[in-house]
Amino acid sequence: MGKKKKLTKGQLRRVKANQARRLARDVGQEEIGTDALGPDEIGRIVSRFGQHADVLSEDGAIFRCNIRRNIESLVTGDRVIWRRANESEQGMQGVVEAVEPRETELQRPDIYDGLKPIAANVDRIFIVSSPQPAFSDQIIDRYLVACEDAGIDAIIVFNKDDLVTEDERQAIEARLALYRRIGYPVYQVSAKSGLNMEGLRSEFKQHVSVFVGQSGVGKSSLIDALLPEVSLQIGAISENSGLGQHTTTVARWYPLAEGGALIDSPGIREFGLWHLPKEKIERGFIDFHPFLGTCKFRDCKHLNDPGCALVKAVEKGELDETRLANYHRIVDSISKH
Repeated sequence: MGKKKKLTKGQLRRVKANQARRLARDVGQEEIGTDALGPDEIGRIVSRFGQHADVLSEDGAIFRCNIRRNIESLVTGDRVIWRRANESEQGMQGVVEAVEPRETELQRPDIYDGLKPIAANVDRIFIVSSPQPAFSDQIIDRYLVACEDAGIDAIIVFNKDDLVTEDERQAIEARLALYRRIGYPVYQVSAKSGLNMEGLRSEFKQHVSVFVGQSGVGKSSLIDALLPEVSLQIGAISENSGLGQHTTTVARWYPLAEGGALIDSPGIREFGLWHLPKEKIERGFIDFHPFLGTCKFRDCKHLNDPGCALVKAVEKGELDETRLANYHRIVDSISKH
């Protein structure tokens, strides 16, 4: 696919003005009067569809609601103040009145809107890798940088451990051991054989989680094996819509039997970090922290610059060489966007 042509500032202004007019018209037609609404309630956004959202009430029921025009951003996982309608009007059962401040936010770059939030209040990201397709610590490092930037705890999951060949075992074990030393929890599991799955399941209790990782590492198989209650809900939604599993890019909140929730959609599973400046990428490598700010030159590129503290740390065995190489790969790839 060719690169999308960027819109000029004038075109962007016209697009946004048209969107605003359309939203004002659409919402104005469907607004439920204040006198037809009950008292304020606390809710959670299960999913958003244009100017409507499904809200999970405190008693566990889901209500299809209008969104007030003054709400600028609303995504799956948001905590909201909402009011239920005394009577359903045009299929609408309530109104979202306000959004509570987000603790965390997952974002992805959007050609029209800049950074676009895709989920809120996530506190755990499970980074999934596997030997097939080929194990890539570079991809793991990209996701770790994104987690650190968002302030979300990362857990590394190495799936399909039963498929690792003897030739691969030593190198993969060494990389996973490095992540443990840095301070990240690491699980070596197999969704197929059940290896270490009980321990991993306990990590989801009372947390709002997402799975991320490249295609083919077995994220769907892990959800099926670890969180059968989510699989059942995904299957029911697919059946009702007449579409196959995960054909929609809409993020959705799935409550878990032991407390907490999984937020899932293809867009979340492979979110990127192309928007991050070099300084934030540096901070995303937590093992760099003792050395940052101690290079001879403030604008050090951490290559062959004189007096580079990171290069010196690699030479002394205090910093992993591959992690520094992955940092440069990320910086190079972002500079090309």
